[in-house]
Amino acid sequence: MPASRSRTTEWRRSLEQLRSREGAIEIAVARDGTDDEAVLGASDLVWRVRVLDLSEIEVAVDLPFALGRAVELPIGTELVGAIAIGQNRWMFRTKVIGAWQPKAPYPRTHRAVRLALPDHVERCLRRATRVDVASINLPKVEIWPLLEPRSVLPAQRASEIAFRAALAGEKATAPSDDLLPTVGPGFGATLVNLGGGGLGILVEPDDAAVLSRHRLFWIRFTLGDVMPVPVCCAARVVHTHMDSSHRIYAGVSFDFDFNPAHQRVVAEQIVHAIERLTKAQRKAA
Repeated sequence: MPASRSRTTEWRRSLEQLRSREGAIEIAVARDGTDDEAVLGASDLVWRVRVLDLSEIEVAVDLPFALGRAVELPIGTELVGAIAIGQNRWMFRTKVIGAWQPKAPYPRTHRAVRLALPDHVERCLRRATRVDVASINLPKVEIWPLLEPRSVLPAQRASEIAFRAALAGEKATAPSDDLLPTVGPGFGATLVNLGGGGLGILVEPDDAAVLSRHRLFWIRFTLGDVMPVPVCCAARVVHTHMDSSHRIYAGVSFDFDFNPAHQRVVAEQIVHAIERLTKAQRKAA
């Protein structure tokens, strides 16, 4: 069997395995094919979405959500996708075909989308972000141990004011570092993927030890000009895993205990960024 055919067959077998155990693939809105410089220079938000159904021509996956807000993906939206099982990883291009009609055991209100099965997939390194079929520009995250949870209020309020100003067409100004909460020494990480209530980050070995000494952190990341106001909030580490390079993958959940209203702001920022990307696609079509 030719190598390319073998890889595609293995991809299909892995996808079927994911469906049988309710596993997930990763998707991001594609940014190429447009002359919008803000979109081309943006960072990618990657969602892990559960595989619900599979046919010869399409795969159904959960619609992405951000803190209770649906991330709408109109029909025709071009996506970059990836499937990862162990050390095996494939990247591909696909597009949204339409909404999925829920089947048992999922309730009728369950929201999901149908994606076209790719006609070409490419195998790559486990955390590679650029191959012939697609590329991903993962956001960098700034992280600080949060020493006093109540101190997040001024920073979150400043972030909301800046975001509302940007939506009103005013020049966006990121909040000053003088408004940082009471935090310890910071470090950097990479935002690998998003879920409905949290995110996955990859921390380099030299910074990994701090994850075992603290559980609550202040995080901040920028998506580029599609959302010029950095997304910031408290987050709690819920699980960690070391990869073969001794980097730590950490799953963290957003924490809004000391300012529940900020949950709406973070959700709106994420949804607004994705809307900017999908609108740029439709304009370029």
